[in-house]
Amino acid sequence: MAGIIDNRLAELGIVLPAAPVPTANYVPARRLGSQVYVSGQVPSVDGKDQYTGKLGSDFSVEQGQAAARLCAVNILAQLRRALDGDLDRVVGVIRLGGFVNAEPDFKEHPKVINGASDLMVEVF
Repeated sequence: MAGIIDNRLAELGIVLPAAPVPTANYVPARRLGSQVYVSGQVPSVDGKDQYTGKLGSDFSVEQGQAAARLCAVNILAQLRRALDGDLDRVVGVIRLGGFVNAEPDFKEHPKVINGASDLMVEVF
């Protein structure tokens, strides 16, 4: 039976992938008490990077937001795995951080990371 968050994802047209497999020596998610910490995720699909380059020269702000949103989808996939498939156990997001690869004169980092933040607001 699908939960509230699964239904919300379906309404948004989002199908979570299998949680991406780590490509380096790190743990993708770890539960500590009632909290789950998810390691940083990259904008990949099926193990293939979708965005390689710099904002301000190779990509627009809108493309950066799409990349950040894809990272957030991968975060949700890791979270679902860590919670044994039950995203309804999530009460809220405590912290969401992001890194933006950009040209030195690029100034719109918050707008880019909003691609991930906005998805978390829409889902939770």
